Amino acid sequence: MATNVFVLDNGGYTVKAGFSTDSEPRIIPNCITKAKSERRRQFIGTQLDECKDFSGLYYSYACTRGYVLNWDVEKQIWDHIFGPDHFKVDFKETCLIVTEPYFSFMSMQEAMVEVAFEDYKFHSMYAANPATLSAYKSQKTSNEMCCLVVDSGFSFTHIVPCIKGKRLRNSTRRIDIGGKIMTNHLKEIISYRQLNMMDETYVVNQVKEDVCYVALDADKDLKIAEKRGKENTIVRDYVLPDYTIIKRGYVRPPEETTGKPKENEQLIRMNNERFSVPEILFRPGSIHIPEMGIAESIIYCIETCPEEIQPHMYKNILLTGGNACFPGFRDRVYQDVRAEAHHLFDVNVTLLDK
Repeated sequence: MATNVFVLDNGGYTVKAGFSTDSEPRIIPNCITKAKSERRRQFIGTQLDECKDFSGLYYSYACTRGYVLNWDVEKQIWDHIFGPDHFKVDFKETCLIVTEPYFSFMSMQEAMVEVAFEDYKFHSMYAANPATLSAYKSQKTSNEMCCLVVDSGFSFTHIVPCIKGKRLRNSTRRIDIGGKIMTNHLKEIISYRQLNMMDETYVVNQVKEDVCYVALDADKDLKIAEKRGKENTIVRDYVLPDYTIIKRGYVRPPEETTGKPKENEQLIRMNNERFSVPEILFRPGSIHIPEMGIAESIIYCIETCPEEIQPHMYKNILLTGGNACFPGFRDRVYQDVRAEAHHLFDVNVTLLDK
C-alpha cells in the first residue's frame, strides 16, 4: 500500500502540486521558456525565476487548448516537479492523484496512464477532472449533495453540475474563453493604442493580474472612464519593468496617476481596459465570439438538470480557476444569476480558496 499521496493539478498555464499532507500547493509554470537575453538556456517550470530579463520570452507549452499534446515538454516539467528541485517523490511508495481535462479523449487518458506507470512507476494513480475534486471538498465541508462548479482557467471556462461528487456529463457546458484569450486581447489593445507589446506576453499577463477587475455595471464604469481628471476614478498608470532598476512592473497609487512618466520610466495608461478585458467572460459577443457568457451558461446548464435538483444547484455555485481571482468576479456572477433565476430560488455563490 502506498504511504504517500501526491496531488497534481495539471493546468494549461500552471501546475499546482504537493503532497496531501502539505498545507498549500506549490504553483509551477506548465511550460518551458526561452529568453532573448539567455539564448543558450531553457527555463523549465520555476527555473524561470532565475531569468534576468523577462522581455520577449518564448513559451513552449505542453497543453494546447487545455489538452496535453506535447508529452516531451510535459515530461520535462514533471521531471522538474518530481525531482530534487521540488518534491523528491519516491514513486514506488506514492499514489498519484492527477487532474485531467473535461471531455478528455481515451487516447489522451491512456497516454497519461502510460507515463505515470511506465515512465515514473507510481504505486497507483487516480485521475479526476477539477470540478469533481471541488465538489468533493464542498460535500465534505458543507454537507451539500449538489453543487455547480464554475471552473474558469487558462484555456476554457467550464460550467459543471455535480451530484454527490459526480459530474453530470450531459449538462456540462464549455465556454471557449479563458485567461489566454484575455491576455492576447489585452496585448492587442495596448499595442494598438500605446506601445507594441505583442511579444511581451509575460509582462502583459502581469498587467492583467495587477490592474484588471470585473465591473458590476460595465456601462456605468465606461462612462466614468470617459471623464477627465479627478472625475475619472478608474484610470491607472502602470510602470513597466526595465529589468535593471525596476525588476517587476507595478501600479502607481491613484494620487500619483498623472499619465506622465518619471525619469527612466516607461508606463502605460490602463483606463477602460481594466474592466473591458474581463468583461469578455460575461459578454463574449463583444469580441465577436458567438457564445453565451458565464451567467447565461449557468442558467442554461441548471435548466438542463432534473427539475428537483435545480434549486440545490442555485444554492451552491462554486467558483474556481485563475479567472475567479479577478476582483468583483464573485459579485458579478451572483448579481447576474440572481437577476435571471426564479425568484423563489435561493442563490449562493462561493469563491473557493485561491
